[in-house]
Amino acid sequence: MKKRLIYPVIITEYQDDGHYFVVTSPNIKGMVTQGDSIADAAYWAEDAIATMIQDMPHYPKPQDPREWKLETGQQVVYISVDMTKWLRQNRKTIRKTITVPKYLSDLAKENDINVSKVATEALKEKLGV
Repeated sequence: MKKRLIYPVIITEYQDDGHYFVVTSPNIKGMVTQGDSIADAAYWAEDAIATMIQDMPHYPKPQDPREWKLETGQQVVYISVDMTKWLRQNRKTIRKTITVPKYLSDLAKENDINVSKVATEALKEKLGV
């Protein structure tokens, strides 16, 4: 099943020490990215949104942008995020060699325990991700 999300974001045009566009999202606190054009900023917004929400148990519900107060130089743009595709492309695994006591390795094998899965879960818990 594909999981496609659509989030409204605010794109702000700046012309201070250059000409660029900054993307923020009231839906996803802390999400900021930018681009040299609106299209470039929208492209990077998809990656930024997916990165911010990838490990959330429930994806944030999109807010109604009609309630947002925009400033001069700001506009609302809708960003489509294909989480199924993004996760498939960005969750590549790598081979790591780890050392564990033989008795634990034997017990894991006897109990059909996937050591890679256990190590991944332990790392996520330890790192808080």
